[in-house]
Amino acid sequence: MQETFGQRFARLRKARGRTQEEIAQKVNVTPQAVSKWENDISSPDILLLGELADLLDVSLDVLLGRTPQETAFVPAEERKDIKKMMLKIIVDSVDGDKVRINLPMALVELYLSSGLDMPEVKGNKALANLDLEQIFKMVEQGVIGELMTVESSDGDTVRIVVE
Repeated sequence: MQETFGQRFARLRKARGRTQEEIAQKVNVTPQAVSKWENDISSPDILLLGELADLLDVSLDVLLGRTPQETAFVPAEERKDIKKMMLKIIVDSVDGDKVRINLPMALVELYLSSGLDMPEVKGNKALANLDLEQIFKMVEQGVIGELMTVESSDGDTVRIVVE
């Protein structure tokens, strides 16, 4: 049986540690409206979908139950300029800590060429062993999308995405 919008929304909300009340407050609706969405009695206004996806830190595709972005190889002639791409590092810990790092690939390239450490990455124990140079090389070769998802034995999740 396919997951309904309400089931998916409730699962994503709970996975992010958000309450119905918190979501309702952020998008200016009642908690009862959020409850109705989760029970598939009604659906959110289409104009709220982008904001809801942002609050749950997912793409609209994921929120709407479409296949999440997969890793893809883009041929050289179809590649976007690497300097216009974004590296997203998403960390969700079981303790409720949420780290969201959005780094322009131009900045990653600058740090790598200068030999400097990136405090956004090196200062986080979950990211301490992240090899930005390897990620940059993969993107240069045309690999984009969700490059990696790691879930530790204690439940922490790290996702690396390049868009």
